[in-house]
Amino acid sequence: MAAPTGGTGGKKTTGRERFIGVDSLGMVWALLVTTADVQERDGGCWLRDGARRLLPRVREVIADSGFTKRFQEFVRNTCRWAVSITTKAARGFVIHPRRWVVERTFGWFVRYRRLMVDYEYLPETSEAMIQAAMTHLMLRRLHPKR
Repeated sequence: MAAPTGGTGGKKTTGRERFIGVDSLGMVWALLVTTADVQERDGGCWLRDGARRLLPRVREVIADSGFTKRFQEFVRNTCRWAVSITTKAARGFVIHPRRWVVERTFGWFVRYRRLMVDYEYLPETSEAMIQAAMTHLMLRRLHPKR
């Protein structure tokens, strides 16, 4: 039996997509693993449900340009959070404020062999492996090796 995966339209790949909500340090607070055919705006709306309960003091959300106007209106109406969308520069290298935090967190996942390639059958198992990796990372920050 094959694992539940979906295909993306533009990239023509199959697999899973990871949606994460992180704080300013890059620690994961909300996590959702779905099939690849889920659009970013829909995944962001589902992710928002988990983040809203855990983080009642959040006032602003910084999102990628893949999160469209529908996502922005949804978050503004349901949570009363301000939404900032960062866009890529047309040419050259430009540092965008806070956009790199999520990308850095995805980079941390590469350090864990089980997260480099999606070996899991269920999306819930993938979420559990990401949570275990982030727990390990947080514990290492609390008590680093000497």
